[in-house]
Amino acid sequence: MASTRVISFVLVLSFACFLSLPISTTASKYNISAVFAFGDSTIDPGNNNNLKSTLVRADHLPYGRDLPNHVPTGRFCNGKLSTDFLVSKLGIKDLLPAYLDPKLTDNDLLTGVSFASAGSGLDNHTIALTKVIDLPTQFQSFEQALTRISKLVGDEKTRHIVENALFVISIGSNDMMFNVYLLPTRNIEFNISGYQDLLLHNLNSFIERLYQAGARKIVVAGLPPIGCLPVLITAKNIFPPNPRWLHRECKEDQNRDSQAYNSKLTSRILPPLRAGLQGAKIGYFDIYTPIFDMVTNPAKYGFDETHQGCCGTGHIEMGPLCNVLDPICPDASKYLFWDAVHPTQAAYSVLADYGLKTLLPYLNN
Repeated sequence: MASTRVISFVLVLSFACFLSLPISTTASKYNISAVFAFGDSTIDPGNNNNLKSTLVRADHLPYGRDLPNHVPTGRFCNGKLSTDFLVSKLGIKDLLPAYLDPKLTDNDLLTGVSFASAGSGLDNHTIALTKVIDLPTQFQSFEQALTRISKLVGDEKTRHIVENALFVISIGSNDMMFNVYLLPTRNIEFNISGYQDLLLHNLNSFIERLYQAGARKIVVAGLPPIGCLPVLITAKNIFPPNPRWLHRECKEDQNRDSQAYNSKLTSRILPPLRAGLQGAKIGYFDIYTPIFDMVTNPAKYGFDETHQGCCGTGHIEMGPLCNVLDPICPDASKYLFWDAVHPTQAAYSVLADYGLKTLLPYLNN
């Protein structure tokens, strides 16, 4: 009996030790230590929540309606963002938190955080309009985070985390939407091509700055088919008035602008950076293709509506205009857009899968 108890104890102890072993994840397979995000509302999980200077906030219902606890976090979505799905599918953590979240701990920083700010852009004119956190300030927050990490784990471990982290940049849509289409103040100084060159010059400088700080795995998102955003479909139908304004369809000229920007990014900006930044892997995240495919082939993704948002009329509501007084569609998973600008959780899940499939093999080579 005694020997039987000893054997049983050993088996239990061995099983307990097995459970305590680190589980192999996609992140370890691709040697990704953390995810750090910079940009705008597409990857901002709530950094704007305590900004008193701006109305560009989503810290109120119905935003966050479909998160597990049904509480608005500041994400411009009914649920998770693509970066949340990214860290979850990589096996790093469930959600990518906001750096300015009061509950954020130093341990949270070890596996990544988002510094992004909804309404941000590559042009100072955009920041002056939205009054949010620009890229230089987001970078300063990153430097502060590195100091906090270093105090926790030391300089050598911090360098290892940064060198193996995935850096995600998603920005530029606000610049085009506000300064070219809705409030075309920049059209006085630039034609569209010239303005895109300005944006890409600033993006190039930011990527170089991240590299100098130790980043080696960088993913840069292009522009979406911006002419398919519900708010721009609405604006284009009203100014000038369109007798068929209820007929909602993507604006081809604005989509061509997005394609031109993306073409410049992939042909003029990224190749020299890849050649000049030794040891860096800089991937292009083509969000145009999957979003446009969702628009044109909705049934393929289970969508019923792709030209208006789930919130309110779906034509103009976003931020403070999307609130608890608005009627909300019963099933957001049937919609491509949550409000008049931002995708639903269902759409962000598709984008995350597309990004993992197309980018991880490149980053790991």
